[in-house]
Amino acid sequence: MRYLPLSDADRSAMLQTIGATTVDDLFKDVPANALLSGPIAELPPHASELSVERQLGALARKNLAASEAPFFLGCGAYKHHIPASVDHIIQRGEFLTAYTPYQPEIAQGTLQVLFEFQTQVARLFGCEVANASMYDGSTAMWEAIVMGHRITRRNKTIISSGVHPHYVSVAMTMAKFTEDRLETSQPDLSAETDAEKLIAAIDGETSAIVVQYPDILGRITDLTPIAEAAHANGAILIAVVTEPVALGLIKSPGEMGADIVVGEGQSIGVGLQFGGPYVGLFATREKFVRQMPGRLAGETVDAGGKRGFVLTLSTREQHIRREKATSNICTNSGLCALAFSVHMSLLGEKGLRQLAQLNHARACEAADRLSAIPGVKLINDSFFNEFTIELPVEARPVVRDLAEKGILGGVSLGRLYPGANALQNGLIIAVTETVTDEDIAALEAGLKEVCQ
Repeated sequence: MRYLPLSDADRSAMLQTIGATTVDDLFKDVPANALLSGPIAELPPHASELSVERQLGALARKNLAASEAPFFLGCGAYKHHIPASVDHIIQRGEFLTAYTPYQPEIAQGTLQVLFEFQTQVARLFGCEVANASMYDGSTAMWEAIVMGHRITRRNKTIISSGVHPHYVSVAMTMAKFTEDRLETSQPDLSAETDAEKLIAAIDGETSAIVVQYPDILGRITDLTPIAEAAHANGAILIAVVTEPVALGLIKSPGEMGADIVVGEGQSIGVGLQFGGPYVGLFATREKFVRQMPGRLAGETVDAGGKRGFVLTLSTREQHIRREKATSNICTNSGLCALAFSVHMSLLGEKGLRQLAQLNHARACEAADRLSAIPGVKLINDSFFNEFTIELPVEARPVVRDLAEKGILGGVSLGRLYPGANALQNGLIIAVTETVTDEDIAALEAGLKEVCQ
């Protein structure tokens, strides 16, 4: 699928057809004072591809590369090993697309992948149906809140203090332009989640309860009592999963009564690229499928009786009238969904469970060694591959000091919650299968030194 630019003859023919002499004629309606008289002074002159590569390479070397340093960052973006076969398969012409097939029935390879992707997400989340991806995890959470509003005809949503603050920020921004009322708070540096507070806050005006599983501090709680309390009051439970690998080891939110499960799929198939792209996951109960945003790929047979795939449901504004759409965030992440599905297929259920077990074992080892450092306290009494420790000093300077030693030593709660004094000493550590014994030893030694 190569891009073939137009020739001069092609351009001349096109101009002649529309009655223009030159390309400049196309801009005759632009005021003269708005036209550029020459090159933009602030931009450097053009350079060769080789020289640009060298310049950008020099800039990149100023970063502490994730591939070259002990890496303990997490909080919604995780470093996992992605087999080289994933990149090979997603570049095949039958599958390769970054977006929606606009003549979907001719894109049978893409539709089949989306169908398989939906099946994988639905099974992973413990729900009956999943869509063909969303933009990312944070906007998927917002879409779930709005969907809850449509289902319950209510507009008050209670967001757990354990939900990622960036996700909450996205929801708060979007809610400025709707009738939705969002209530939330900041977490306590404690092993206890706010499950009991959430249950006590549910009333007849509540549309949905939003929880993260595992939550921002890595804590894991049983969602069943929250789901039961929500349902008893005519509300729904929305669960947010930022680390889907965890569901290879812990019970899925759908099994515990969650009505909508959303999340971020980056950690399966999609590497860390300095902030994106990501892929939003979205699953729900079959009875709510008509309120689900996005697209649904379905299986059928053609006129000859052969198996085929179609877009069964399209509820985005670019498919139907804006006022009838269930989603106005029109970007899905087709290429990332493809990478997710390929990686999941290569792992299989057994491989995903083994990967999850390896993550948890590595994290337990790190937690034991770090919590043995004088003055360091492990907050969690349960976690998957991410946990929170409390340092004897403020965490943000510690993170910077560790980076100077060549260690990416976690995410400080002070960065996530600036101004929250009670959280300033908190440090979130993520440990995946990519972390070695030497990495854990380096972090342990670094923390001992900087925490003295």
